[in-house]
Amino acid sequence: MAEVLSQQEIDLLLNKVKSGEEQNAPQNNDKEAMLFDFRLPNRISKNQLRTIRNINENFAEGFASFLVSKLQCIVNIDVTSIDQIYYSEYILSVSNPACLYTFEIRNTDIKGILELNSDFAFVLVDRLLGGNGSGTKQSSVITPIEQKVLLQIAERIMIDLRKAWQTVDNYDFRIERFESDIDFAQITSQSESVLLITFEVIIGEKNYMMNLCFATFAFDKILSKLTSQNLSSVRHTKYLGTTSSEILTGHLYKTLLPITVEFGNAKISMKQLFDLEKGDIIKLETQIGDEQIIKVGTKPLFLGRNGTLNGKKAVKITSKYENENKLE
Repeated sequence: MAEVLSQQEIDLLLNKVKSGEEQNAPQNNDKEAMLFDFRLPNRISKNQLRTIRNINENFAEGFASFLVSKLQCIVNIDVTSIDQIYYSEYILSVSNPACLYTFEIRNTDIKGILELNSDFAFVLVDRLLGGNGSGTKQSSVITPIEQKVLLQIAERIMIDLRKAWQTVDNYDFRIERFESDIDFAQITSQSESVLLITFEVIIGEKNYMMNLCFATFAFDKILSKLTSQNLSSVRHTKYLGTTSSEILTGHLYKTLLPITVEFGNAKISMKQLFDLEKGDIIKLETQIGDEQIIKVGTKPLFLGRNGTLNGKKAVKITSKYENENKLE
């Protein structure tokens, strides 16, 4: 709602207009200047960043599936941001003590840091040791026993990173050591730029943060491969040259479905049910020459006739199941 002027303010405005002060007032149309730091060139282009985001989204999906199986709860992981910043800026953003694992890509000069939020680390330890993740801890220091438990998670992250980056090349991610102080996890000089990838991990109703920090000074070989390939999609190397429809169809062909054959049905009273004994015969409503209903799951799809094949009981499909009561 617009602000209502008092009579005194209205009179003051009218007096200024009459005297010409309002018309002659200087107008300031200058826009606020934006600061630009020439010391930090963007090593990675927007197209390459888009491809890196797709790779890390694939990694997040695979790692979330692993956590679901291990923690026995709903886990979602999203890529929230990908930034190019100074390593000194990243150092200032890390808490102390922290949960850090330095890693490297074998046969390259690329080093990185895996940072697990302290609360996230404690929840992982609690759940992996049989808790419900709601426990609290007075100290934020990661003990040696907790480090051993979290090492399994860190090594699994390396495996999932290796799978996600196979779209570019076969990179071997390996954990080097655990550090609780960022000053001892030196992967590059403080004046160099780093690639910081931030993930949001949602476990139940709680959110946690996880970071991957790469030193970008040795990224040139990887960037050249990102430039030479198709940036519109990122797909596992074994899927190259195929469409999404072909991939989905291939997976569907391998899906196992339960098939049951209904030979007939009958109605008996509750008393007859309780009086049933071994050797009793239940008379079905179907005739010997009637076709049997073949169900896939719980849905009737075919009709068939029973028989034998190679000494085993079998059912031969004779037609599709059509009925006014057929499930749609």
